[in-house]
Amino acid sequence: MADRFKFIIIGRGMLGSAAARHLAGRVDGVALIGPDEPKDAARHEGVFASHYDEARITRTIDTDPVWALLAKRSIARYAAIAEGSGIDFFHEAGCLMVGPRRGGADPYVADICHAAERVGARTQVLDAITLRQRFPYFDFGTGCEGVFEAVGAGYVNPRRLVEAQSVLARRAGATIVPATVVCTRETGDGVVVTTADGQEIRGEKVLVAAGGFSIAENLLPKPVDLSVYARTVAFFEIPDAELAHYAGMPSLIHQPDDPHRHIYLLPPVRYPDGKTYLKIGGDPDDLRLETEPAIRAWFRSGGRAGIRDHLSRIIDGLVPDLAGAPLSMAACVTSFTPNNYPAIGFASDRIAVLTGGCGAAAKSSDEIGRLGAELLIGGDLDQAAYGDVFRPSFR
Repeated sequence: MADRFKFIIIGRGMLGSAAARHLAGRVDGVALIGPDEPKDAARHEGVFASHYDEARITRTIDTDPVWALLAKRSIARYAAIAEGSGIDFFHEAGCLMVGPRRGGADPYVADICHAAERVGARTQVLDAITLRQRFPYFDFGTGCEGVFEAVGAGYVNPRRLVEAQSVLARRAGATIVPATVVCTRETGDGVVVTTADGQEIRGEKVLVAAGGFSIAENLLPKPVDLSVYARTVAFFEIPDAELAHYAGMPSLIHQPDDPHRHIYLLPPVRYPDGKTYLKIGGDPDDLRLETEPAIRAWFRSGGRAGIRDHLSRIIDGLVPDLAGAPLSMAACVTSFTPNNYPAIGFASDRIAVLTGGCGAAAKSSDEIGRLGAELLIGGDLDQAAYGDVFRPSFR
């Protein structure tokens, strides 16, 4: 390994790996540091990552124009990333967004329609009867409408996307270091990055892209203003013999009359244990994790049984054929900045931060990572397109 690097990225997740690919394609001397996925999460004492999963919703439609552009630019590069790496990660299953019929108090469907028009997405608007006919495994009841985006939407496999980005970064010359960073220290001519196993890795500039773990002490010269929340997802096992019944199921975002029952859902996906699961998420309340040790403990816990049961009750009504299916859960986190956009900026002369997925970054990770790379190189964060929205807040 080189004695000194030009740029060091801390965090081998979706944002960090994307930033490394974009950097390595333009400059020499890039290092990407982060641990491998633990084999036993319940007994793992180190850090975690939220990309340890097989499916995240992808869509171009977003009511916020900044997030819509981040998604559109990222999705446009999916094919090139897959072809270049030889790793497929995008599944064009489509995305269905369902809410109360337009004309009532909830503007959800109308807002989705306007957002689709703004980004030029090809969609179909479906009434309750058509929804039932088109997607017979769902029961949305009456008084609803859905917006279906079939092209450029569905889900990404975050594990495979990170793998693809890492393959391309390494091929372009980046050095990947499987280690956990415990602190950074600025010197007169650069930054010293120290790992848990005692390595000292030196670089000219550092980008901390550690997700919720960016709040860890000693990573940044001053703490970033980031709120990290515990999330629980539930998995419903589907036997192979029943998979044909769910053929063609899209990703789903459901906004019912009761906002506490808002959920997102992924179609049946095969997981590393060889079984196929339908995944659902949507915590009805927030559990904030104030410290880095609390985040580690949360991941080890495996989630909240109360949230799992809440999601199970929703599935009983929404996908009735899954009532009584074998049920499991997992822990995840989401990280929010004060303005609900990614934080991309310097905390000091040499140490910058790239974090704050705000529950929406998986599909948009390549563009967010590109912006992090531009930051280190000294380029423009494209304020003409995005505005000055990525400036981090520090505590």
